[in-house]
Amino acid sequence: MSEEIVEKLRNAGLTGNESKVYYELLKKGQLSANEISKNIGMDRTLTYTVLNHLIEKGMVNYVIKSDKKLFNASSPDNLLNPIREKESYIKNILPELSSIEKSIGIIQDISVYDGKEGIRAFVRILMRYNEFDSFGATGRAYDLLIEAPRLAKELEKSKAKIRLITHPKYTAHPMKIKHAQIRYLNIQSEATTTIFGDYVAIHIIKDKPSIILIKNKYIAESYKNHFEVLWKAAQK
Repeated sequence: MSEEIVEKLRNAGLTGNESKVYYELLKKGQLSANEISKNIGMDRTLTYTVLNHLIEKGMVNYVIKSDKKLFNASSPDNLLNPIREKESYIKNILPELSSIEKSIGIIQDISVYDGKEGIRAFVRILMRYNEFDSFGATGRAYDLLIEAPRLAKELEKSKAKIRLITHPKYTAHPMKIKHAQIRYLNIQSEATTTIFGDYVAIHIIKDKPSIILIKNKYIAESYKNHFEVLWKAAQK
């Protein structure tokens, strides 16, 4: 018996005993269980057990002649059957697995909002959250929207946790929300950055108002860390 071929059959997915029995049938052709048992020196009961396993795997078939069961090796191509079955199964479950991956994975989305209506769309998203931090605040969005005072009152009622970092020149600006914490840094900035949930919004309300809204957990966490450093450095 070629030990090399038996080893290759094992690597292809058969057990050691299955490899020996299959190789013997492939070499010799039609054999009874007793003949196989004697040829390879395997216990007769074990030989029957191995043959049954090979039949289940499609690697062996049999015929009955004169009330005697004779076994044949099936095509070696059948070694691919488990792989084909697994491939078919995986293809069937891939859509479901992909949908799960999307639902729990890191979601990333980038949107751009322009003009007054874009600001309103952004504010509607922001108002769903009960906590946000903002640096480089200018108060221009407040000035631009006629409904800004009403929205400020809604935020006051919601008891949202709000922290704003702005330039000292905006100290007297009417963008006052009673429970909002405001600190000041002497840094000129035309752009405002707001962090809430998994979002980071970068908006510039000058000339043509525009907001870039990024949804990404890791980006939001990074900006949050930067905000904490700025918050400690800012003056009350």
